[in-house]
Amino acid sequence: METRMKSGSGVSILLRRILRRLAPLLCLIVVTSQAVTISENFSSQPTNHNWRVYGDTNLFRWNSTNQNLDVTWDSSKTNSYFHYFFGTVLTRDDDFSLAFDMRLQDVTSGSTPGKPYDFPLAIGFMNFGFATNLNFSRGSGINSTYGVKSLVEFDYFPAFQIYDPTLAQIIVSTNNASWLYNHNNLLEMTLGDLFHITMSFVGSTRKLTTSITRNGTQYGATQFLTVTTNMDFRLDALSISSYSDQNGSGSILGHGSIDNIVLTVPPSPVQNLRGYFTNAQWRVEFNSITNWSYILERTPNLQSWSEVSVRTNGTGSKITLPENSSANSPQFYRVKAGRN
Repeated sequence: METRMKSGSGVSILLRRILRRLAPLLCLIVVTSQAVTISENFSSQPTNHNWRVYGDTNLFRWNSTNQNLDVTWDSSKTNSYFHYFFGTVLTRDDDFSLAFDMRLQDVTSGSTPGKPYDFPLAIGFMNFGFATNLNFSRGSGINSTYGVKSLVEFDYFPAFQIYDPTLAQIIVSTNNASWLYNHNNLLEMTLGDLFHITMSFVGSTRKLTTSITRNGTQYGATQFLTVTTNMDFRLDALSISSYSDQNGSGSILGHGSIDNIVLTVPPSPVQNLRGYFTNAQWRVEFNSITNWSYILERTPNLQSWSEVSVRTNGTGSKITLPENSSANSPQFYRVKAGRN
């Protein structure tokens, strides 16, 4: 038996049915109906508990002595992410939050020749499919070709030329047409000091609240952003992001550390999953969530997937997806959940 989480435009729960002639296979994934909290204090190797690196692996290093993550933000490199898939897709209707510690050793704007303007150090929520598109360019702003999509993040822009340093929060829509930002905290992230950043989004008010402390004391004003009625996002990963300065006019090089991450998100859209036979027909049963749709897929080789049930909308209660055609060889099955 095998279970696996996948991420993309939606979420997939994968299970393997060993042989049809065996006793019914049970696969249980137990998730409470309450919010899920993930904590990371880097006391052990983070890649052993589902953290992954995309892009330049040299930019992120687990520091076993200090028990934190050493980060290099270097915009001269390719887009690179130290990221974690949290097993659901967040929209403007959800409640979610992020808190973390951050300490900078050094940071310089205009570090890439020919790109003298400012560029952000970034941590926050992304859509991984969008973020790994080759055209994804954080410095492009609203741009139909290179513009970024689906971001909710904390940014720090160091001082450059006549511009003040800025502690910021931003939200970017799924189509790049809308950007929201709060750049009111014109404050420096002073080197060597310990900053604690807390971001909280409330779906009922569609408001993002960000607060910052420096060495335990409130630093700057609490910041707010409210998502407009014609704006949405789709987020499936938390990321410490070193963005490339391709297609932009600014650049950055900085070194620092991240620690004590606490992430809170809604539960998985598939809960209490089990698979079984009824009259030689394979089916899966699970607790569903409203505003999601579900379909059963199968594959003999984990490469080519086929849909084997009708797409079914979540009800907020238990639903069943029966297989609509039989297979005589061992198969892998997955429940693919997509956000409506």
